[in-house]
Amino acid sequence: MPLLAGLMERFASQRPFEGLTIAACLHVTAETAMLVRLLQAGGADVRLAASNPLSTQDDIAAALAVRYGIAVFARAGVDRRGYYRHIELALGERPGGADLIIDDGGDLVNTLHTTAAAVLPGVRGGCESTTTGVIRLRRMAAEGALAFPVIAANDTPAKRLVEGMCGTGQSVIDGLLRATNMLLAGKTVVVAGFGASGRGVAERARGFGAQVIVTEIDPVRALDASLQGFRVLPMAQAAPLGEVFITATGSRDVIGAEHLAVMRDGAILANAGHFDVEIDVRALTALAAEVHRDVRPHVDAYDIGDGRTVLLLAEGRVVNLVAAEGHPPEVMDLAFGLEALALAWLAGNAGKLPVGVHEVPADLDAEAARLVLATMGVSVDTLTAAQQAYRESWRIGS
Repeated sequence: MPLLAGLMERFASQRPFEGLTIAACLHVTAETAMLVRLLQAGGADVRLAASNPLSTQDDIAAALAVRYGIAVFARAGVDRRGYYRHIELALGERPGGADLIIDDGGDLVNTLHTTAAAVLPGVRGGCESTTTGVIRLRRMAAEGALAFPVIAANDTPAKRLVEGMCGTGQSVIDGLLRATNMLLAGKTVVVAGFGASGRGVAERARGFGAQVIVTEIDPVRALDASLQGFRVLPMAQAAPLGEVFITATGSRDVIGAEHLAVMRDGAILANAGHFDVEIDVRALTALAAEVHRDVRPHVDAYDIGDGRTVLLLAEGRVVNLVAAEGHPPEVMDLAFGLEALALAWLAGNAGKLPVGVHEVPADLDAEAARLVLATMGVSVDTLTAAQQAYRESWRIGS
């Protein structure tokens, strides 16, 4: 992760987080460990909880605690009650427990505004890493519930391109293939959602020879998918046709009881969204006469009473992190580098920002992209003085 390694030298010199406590709720993986060490090098006291118990790597959690003195509250496979308790512990239980936060999905912010509200007055601001989390934050802001400024680190062109399209596209297909060992060529794959992540999944599935159907609620994205050559249908029409279903919407009940009722025998369900609500697993359980757990690692078979079997991957949780290893390090290098730059910018500007959801400054996004290109040995053109003047003036005609 050369970008983070380079930033570590800068942060160790500049110390943008000197004296600050950062509470983070992230996937506890080797890539996250690099981000945590970077924040620590910048002067922060970091407290880390897991954003998904099934993605937690216990050896990484232990190494962070023992080798680097990080307060880590995470354990693989912890139950829901323990999961939220870990988030509360990461936030601390007193005012001043956290100055800045980094969230992945919105559970830390939600906890901060509910069961850990005692910590809230001391929080200056934070960053959110996911589409799901940004959606929740915008709703909180619209209702006047959000108590501090948050940077939507997920919503930059560089991050959408590298993490959404490239990272999610590759790693979701990786998880699907590891879990099933299936041949994708010739299969009908239904991808729910054509944002950056859904687009990446659809393109990679097509690259493997699959026939891809896209479902969408956004007419512009649906038009985009159609112009890219994908078949676009409502989920009700796609449900009887698909052999593999992958959800990537950030919403809930995208695949519900009415869709499950008409799926073909052997249909495979996987979720690429952050939370395990996109596939209605409760409806699937209610529909099933019998459930066979772990027929393969991370594959549960639901025998429907009418003789059909539906296969659910990773319990409906994010398949690329449960059944595979998530994004490659090169992807998270850009994503975490951008987030670290945004958090450092926020640390210096939090008092100037109004409460609400804020975009990453465009120059930070461009800086992260330039730094990554430099690690790849790629250089780009720069504007001449005359070109810059031409761009900035409306008086120059043809």
